[in-house]
Amino acid sequence: MQRDRYGLPLSTGSAAARDAYVEGMDLFLSANAGAEQAFARAAAEDPSFALAHAGRARAMQMRGRGREAREAIAAARAAANGCSDREAGHLNALGLLIDGDGPGAYAAILAHLREWPLDAMIAQPCCGVFGLIGFSGRAGREAEQLAFTDRLAPHYGDDWWFLAQHGFSQVEAGQVAEAERLLERSLAGNPRNANAAHIRAHVHYEAGEREDGLARLDAWRRDYDREAQLSCHIAWHVAIWRVEAGERDEAWRVFEADVAPGGAWGPPINVLTDSAAFVLRAELAGAAAPDGAWQRLSDYAAKFFPDPGIAFADLHAALAHAMAGRGDRLARIAESAAGPAGDMVSGLAEALGAYARSDWDDAVALLAPWMAGHERVGGSRAQRDLLEFALLGALLRSARTEEARRLLILRRPVHATAPPLAGLSAARG
Repeated sequence: MQRDRYGLPLSTGSAAARDAYVEGMDLFLSANAGAEQAFARAAAEDPSFALAHAGRARAMQMRGRGREAREAIAAARAAANGCSDREAGHLNALGLLIDGDGPGAYAAILAHLREWPLDAMIAQPCCGVFGLIGFSGRAGREAEQLAFTDRLAPHYGDDWWFLAQHGFSQVEAGQVAEAERLLERSLAGNPRNANAAHIRAHVHYEAGEREDGLARLDAWRRDYDREAQLSCHIAWHVAIWRVEAGERDEAWRVFEADVAPGGAWGPPINVLTDSAAFVLRAELAGAAAPDGAWQRLSDYAAKFFPDPGIAFADLHAALAHAMAGRGDRLARIAESAAGPAGDMVSGLAEALGAYARSDWDDAVALLAPWMAGHERVGGSRAQRDLLEFALLGALLRSARTEEARRLLILRRPVHATAPPLAGLSAARG
């Protein structure tokens, strides 16, 4: 009997199909390029191997290719005769996810993992800040994420994929020292695990270790495929560290080559959110954006996210539209945002409109109420710092330096990466 990389039985008699499937798992779980092709080879070796089709569907979904993902999951369902109970549950959970039923997929995943905790391809959609928990819009989702990986930890031991995911949960819950130990073990197990390299950057960020983080991540990414899942986002970390270090020309070079639309490949949600966040952070640091930058990002957002529905994308689309002066697009988000975090998206869209108009007092009044619970909008703490930095910028520009100073004192932790704000020294006193 063939088994996957975690020892779970597979309903294929083909060793070649099994080998290609395990290769696909390794590439997918390490966020490296080639997973889709490996799963396709597994399906070609054994067209009745349903999990190979399902793996390909999930890999395509992660790359923002929804129509093709739905076609692949349909092929998986058509090949499901003869599957084991474990594989049938696997297909059901992934099918719900790819069909767009997030709550149903989450419930199915939790039930499935109670019986088969080592089914990593089913655990993966609930891991990270872009997963079903991360994008749930629920208050307390960082604690929920940590509880999820805590429950799985006894089953995975020193597995390099899981160590990185558990470490990310710890970083987001403020357990940075604990996360650092897990991430070092993950990288020892697989030095080319892009998830671990990326999450290790979050450890450096939270600890205020800009120089070490930049040197380490910039060196690691030199051998990382530009078509891989995290290429754009890893470059974003490098670019924001460059701009914080005052290396403005190099920061903009990295941005244009590896983050912005037309640069390195990335899922549209990463391209939009990373690009908008970088441009605002650069402007806050005094590094003026090129002419037309916000208009380009507004057009990108309108093309790939025309209708509100994903809070984290909607927030950054609202930022791009506001800064580009596209009030019609901004109003659509403010008026149509829905879902668990829809109220926050609407409120922040209004706040960003005030910010873009340089109405600093209104921007402060509209941003401040959302600071305590902005985890609901999704993304990592490092990404959501954008909101705190915007508030700090508005406070400084309205000459409210004492309030800016108090906000800085409350930042977590006190030694965390300093906001890249021109005029910050006045607030620090």
